[in-house]
Amino acid sequence: MKNTKFKILSIDGGGIKGVFPALFLTLLEDELKNRSDGKTKIYQHFDLITGTSTGGIIAIALALGIPAKEIYQLYLDNAKKIFGSKKPFFIGQILNSAHEREFLENLVREKFRDANNGIEPRFGDCKTDVCIPIYDLIQGNPSVLKTKYHPAFERDYHIPAYQAAMATSAAPTYYDPYTSEYIDLNGTQKDFANKVDGGIMANNPTLVAVLEALKAFKVEMSQLEILSLGTGYKKLTDGNSRKKWGLHYWMVKNSRKRLIDLFMQSQSQLVANYISLLYQGIDRSEKDNPNFVYDRIDVLLNEDNNIEMDESDRIKIKNFAELASIEFQHNRTTILKNHFY
Repeated sequence: MKNTKFKILSIDGGGIKGVFPALFLTLLEDELKNRSDGKTKIYQHFDLITGTSTGGIIAIALALGIPAKEIYQLYLDNAKKIFGSKKPFFIGQILNSAHEREFLENLVREKFRDANNGIEPRFGDCKTDVCIPIYDLIQGNPSVLKTKYHPAFERDYHIPAYQAAMATSAAPTYYDPYTSEYIDLNGTQKDFANKVDGGIMANNPTLVAVLEALKAFKVEMSQLEILSLGTGYKKLTDGNSRKKWGLHYWMVKNSRKRLIDLFMQSQSQLVANYISLLYQGIDRSEKDNPNFVYDRIDVLLNEDNNIEMDESDRIKIKNFAELASIEFQHNRTTILKNHFY
């Protein structure tokens, strides 16, 4: 791979805010429809796709060949059933997670089967390589589910694809840790228990994919072409001289889970900052001669256009997704030139 480019697509976590990258990718696929080489789907343009949480669901779906438009529509049409029965905080969420997973799991499982001719796809059935961050509560450490792009990676490609998607999207307080089991390709029953959303340590998984490229694929940094998609971010600021900084403020006040937002957004921004450092150097001192190709698509949110990760109102979700259309208009030419031609 010494003389070829290595293309990475990275998708952040963010719950229903996944409609932002889903619509952005839909608009990209619209541009690919008339290609003479037949490469009309997103997965055909990337050597490695990574995603966390909702981004992990999207990443696996894309890698199974599902059109981005169908993923976007899946979110839009089913948000009410996925998040519409949220438990009241004081009555239901003190001892339990806010949502039940059954509908989402069945929805994703059916969609993945349909994309694989009605047969349950394994993680290894992805049409391009994928890496998906999760947290393993059994072992007490972060983990990355990987297709078999290195001889040492024998564990994960047996896992049913929908189970990988459920594991990376099991956000604490929103869903219980994900537990299931499966029969591997050798006929052995395997446990897949207590997996938690990868967003707790890699909500922006771009750096995960970069390290995989450098070490597992033996790619040189100059070969990298990275497209990184966020899910919108809102700066968590508070200059008040408040005296009560307890659980009510961080998890309840104004129906906002500030603590979760703080962890996920700060991690996403830190990774974006580090990738930018690798890309253009300190204070962009290398901007005239960047070290690789890198584009980050994200949008700064405010009180008027922000939505919660478990928003269920179709109109609010659709309006939020339209922010992706604006970003696409601003970045269309650059993105197509850098990643699709």
